[in-house]
Amino acid sequence: MANNDERVSDGPQPAIRADGLRVVRGGRTVLDGLTFDVAPGTVTGLLGPSGCGKSTLMRAIVGTQAHVTGRLDVLGSPAGSPSLRARVGYVTQAPSVYLDLTARQNLDYFAAVLGIHRRDRADQVAQALSDVDLTSHADALAGNLSGGQLGRVSLAVALLGAPDLLVLDEPTVGLDPVLRRDLWDLFHLIAAERGATLLISSHVMDEADRCQRLLLMRSGQLLADDTPDDLRALTDSGAVEDAFLHLVDLARAQEETPA
Repeated sequence: MANNDERVSDGPQPAIRADGLRVVRGGRTVLDGLTFDVAPGTVTGLLGPSGCGKSTLMRAIVGTQAHVTGRLDVLGSPAGSPSLRARVGYVTQAPSVYLDLTARQNLDYFAAVLGIHRRDRADQVAQALSDVDLTSHADALAGNLSGGQLGRVSLAVALLGAPDLLVLDEPTVGLDPVLRRDLWDLFHLIAAERGATLLISSHVMDEADRCQRLLLMRSGQLLADDTPDDLRALTDSGAVEDAFLHLVDLARAQEETPA
């Protein structure tokens, strides 16, 4: 189970620190007192069923979610601080690109918005396109690309400027197995070689073992904050999905136990 009360203060500052994080929307509690740290330079998975609050948590982290209470620090500053705009890359579930521009033109536009100098822009755009395996489609109109390709254009945009934190909301949904594998390899390369922190959401449990650490959510609450190996050992399970289901059963049993 989550062991956030035992957080150690020594060592590098967390890339993300949440304490009592809560979001209430339309009278419904969407996030219910989340407390966790995300270590810098790691690939952390945010897993749970659709509707459990993953996207709301990600919006809170990047500073676009209203009605957030509790503590939420990102890269040492309160979430949403102006100083974080160029340091955080965010990919939403729905691709956020201009359909009447080519993939390259989209990246060039967003590079300009980020303030990347013109002399560096072409190289950064080319590198981002290469990272997501879209070089061969660089000059195709975004409106003519497939859904998976559009998602990769959005990911390439998030890679511009080498952000310190990447928040990726289900970036591998709808991709073929080979491309999914290649993107996960890229995520780990970005963490290992560039020192960036990645928080990646998914509702597909077989992606859990690709992460160094996992945040498992259900109904706006954090069920676990641990490594895949430790979760399996804790629940005596052979797979992370089985571990998750075990934790769900425990939570249900506690909810049904009279006070």
